[in-house]
Amino acid sequence: MPNDKVLNEKAELVSLTVTRLRESTCTVVTDYRGLNVAQATELRKKLRDAGIEFQVLKNSLTRRATAATDLTDLDAHLTGPTAIAFTKGDIVAPAKILTEFAKKNDALKVKGGIVEGKVVGYDQIKMLADLPSREGMLSMLLSVLQAPVRNFAYAVKAVAEKQDGGASA
Repeated sequence: MPNDKVLNEKAELVSLTVTRLRESTCTVVTDYRGLNVAQATELRKKLRDAGIEFQVLKNSLTRRATAATDLTDLDAHLTGPTAIAFTKGDIVAPAKILTEFAKKNDALKVKGGIVEGKVVGYDQIKMLADLPSREGMLSMLLSVLQAPVRNFAYAVKAVAEKQDGGASA
């Protein structure tokens, strides 16, 4: 029979996981079986640099957290050794980092996750990873918005040069 200290620690961990699941904009579930220490350290550093929490969690405790958050569809992905990435920021970042790392390291497998409160499978995580980052999307939007103004400026410049050319002749 477990003692009260162990039960309290587990209850606290479930509570923390519930909070992370609710606050996270993107959560990615992975199978890390087979990663060596150097690979795991490299992956954790990449995720930490992007502001992403990455934690190995027991499936039974995670299932309790998903039950408390009505995300029980995620339970299908909670098999084998499970590590979960949580982010409150850029939705694309964890998917991109984990899928790129999985391409280089066969030991890491992306199982699925939660994107803005909806449970998704590997295919949706992969599609999300193929999107440009938030900064890339903002850059594309800015260039689309600047194009009409830039084209108008070129047209005005061409008209002005044509008039200057006609006046000097």
